[in-house]
Amino acid sequence: MYKVDTMIKRRFIGLALLAGSVLPLLAQDVTIDSPDEKLKLTVSCPAGGGSVSYSIVYDGRQMLESSPLGMETNIGNFSDGMKWSGHDVRKIDTVYNQSRIKTSRVHYQANELACEFASAEGQKIGVTFRVGNNDVAFRYTLPRQNGKGSVVVNKEQTGFHFPPQTTTFLCPQSDAMIGWKRTKPSYEEEYRVDAPMNERSQYGHGYTFPCLFRIGEQGWVLVSETGVDSRYCASHLSDAHESVYTIAFPMPEENNGNGTVAPAFALPGSTPWRTITVGETLRPIVETTVPWDVVESLYETQHNYNMGRGTWSWILWQDDSINYEDQVKYVDLAAAMGYEYVLIDNWWDKNIGHDRMAQLIRYARSKGVEVFLWYSSSGYWNDIEQSPVNRMDNAIIRKQEMRWMQKLGVKGIKVDFFGGDKQETMRLYEDILSDADDHGLMVIFHGCTLPRGWERMYPNYVGSEAVLASENLIFQQHFCDEEAFNASLHPFIRNTVGCMEFGGCFLNKRLNRGNDGGNIRCTTDVFQLATAVLFQNPIQNFALAPNNLTDAPQLCLDFLRKVPTTWDETRFIDGYPGKYVVLARRQGDHWYVAAINATKEPLKLKLNLPMMAGKTVSFYGDDKRQQPQLQSQKIKNDGSLQVVIQPQGGAIWVSK
Repeated sequence: MYKVDTMIKRRFIGLALLAGSVLPLLAQDVTIDSPDEKLKLTVSCPAGGGSVSYSIVYDGRQMLESSPLGMETNIGNFSDGMKWSGHDVRKIDTVYNQSRIKTSRVHYQANELACEFASAEGQKIGVTFRVGNNDVAFRYTLPRQNGKGSVVVNKEQTGFHFPPQTTTFLCPQSDAMIGWKRTKPSYEEEYRVDAPMNERSQYGHGYTFPCLFRIGEQGWVLVSETGVDSRYCASHLSDAHESVYTIAFPMPEENNGNGTVAPAFALPGSTPWRTITVGETLRPIVETTVPWDVVESLYETQHNYNMGRGTWSWILWQDDSINYEDQVKYVDLAAAMGYEYVLIDNWWDKNIGHDRMAQLIRYARSKGVEVFLWYSSSGYWNDIEQSPVNRMDNAIIRKQEMRWMQKLGVKGIKVDFFGGDKQETMRLYEDILSDADDHGLMVIFHGCTLPRGWERMYPNYVGSEAVLASENLIFQQHFCDEEAFNASLHPFIRNTVGCMEFGGCFLNKRLNRGNDGGNIRCTTDVFQLATAVLFQNPIQNFALAPNNLTDAPQLCLDFLRKVPTTWDETRFIDGYPGKYVVLARRQGDHWYVAAINATKEPLKLKLNLPMMAGKTVSFYGDDKRQQPQLQSQKIKNDGSLQVVIQPQGGAIWVSK
């Protein structure tokens, strides 16, 4: 499982001038294997003291070259002059259930290597690695030492050194305090695919997690982090310097300058986990569960939270629809579709009011529809006017508001416009979640950071945007033109590590209230249906409109009445980021296989669907006029299948 070598490498430090000879510095390496012995992690530290590093080999292929470890803090420098002081190895073998991620039951197996190092001053730091069959997670732990009970982390040396043939699939970290009402960064920038490593990012601030890399013909690597709560900031990757990306902290300007950049925590304490998923193909990337494997629930809930589908008027009818009469129409739409929820967006407190909202909630519940309400996260770190504001960032007011919602039977809140990754902001996320659970409320975040293991950490967390989501299709035709391209990225990158509250699945051809103006949707109806399967979020607020009950194809409505939002299993079938994707998800005994084509030409694919081998399934596809079709299809006994997917079109197979 592991080995220690003290004579693996000779590192020459130069000529000893007096002796006229070369003096070797002997490195001590510790290597630990994954349970299947394909993945090998090596941790290195010079025997005479120096910088700690690690590297990763998968199935004989170098996936990460020697990469730096360490941190600089206000109680000591743990990045240089380090020496081994011990290590320990144990096996991890656990099973857990989680209804709000891509797989409902997870059997997590890994080998854990706990390393301890001492600085030149004798201060200790631990680095714990967990090595699964395709995943590595690691974090730092600092003990209480020299009478110090707390620490400020000024900088991390943590790095990721990729082989020279690597290309990247990355989303740039934006400037702070830009965009709509100065609400960025919000993880909504545009990706570049197969880009070179060492070019400068769009804004010069590096890249948001998760980050996908292709190691030439050797395979793929996904880098992210998990377990971020109120005790640390959220991080991102720096620009590359000589093929090395390092952990970068938030910018001082984020959240209008409120909060520190450097995180602090009590001792003993640990940082979040950095995660690395590797594979010869993209399958381990798409199917990974490492964001949840290494975290634990932070509190128990007394409530039963039900996942499901919802309608929301704002996505097509915009601000003018936030009035009592229009919301009744969307409640009726949800009821007609058999949906569990309606989301009432910004301005409801002004245009409907708290008193009449009680009447609207009673009406919705009489129709079997429960209510989510929108809130701004704050009022002092951006220029947002959309209300309610100044309620979620104040504990006293927040709890008063939540008591009111609980009394009326509101089931959840959508909290928007966070615009920062500082520890101060992470604390607000956690405070909102914790207080909401006390009042039986689920929480969706919008205009926000990436979730980092939150489905397992917080029992009432049900989704985050943190992506260039459906609202952008309304704002600019450019995003309609690029919809298929962006959609083909998310199953490989953003949605691999956490719920993605996208809010899509349009059936309007024109993206306005009357279905007769505004931006033009370029993708087919079946493409839209496929995203309901491809995009994983336990509560899906679809972009349907009341007119779709009469102007949309009946087969599309029937599909959207039945499509699940929670899954028991997810399998990668085929695809390439930016070109196409084929993904299978199972709920109970029923499999859904969804495919989209992001290119401008028909796509011919040979697929293998072993979960449907020999079965007759329902097939949704586009004809040559790109109109939706539903037919029965018999899958060959060996599971093989050939299909042609129309440009910017889709295909879905559903087992009967």
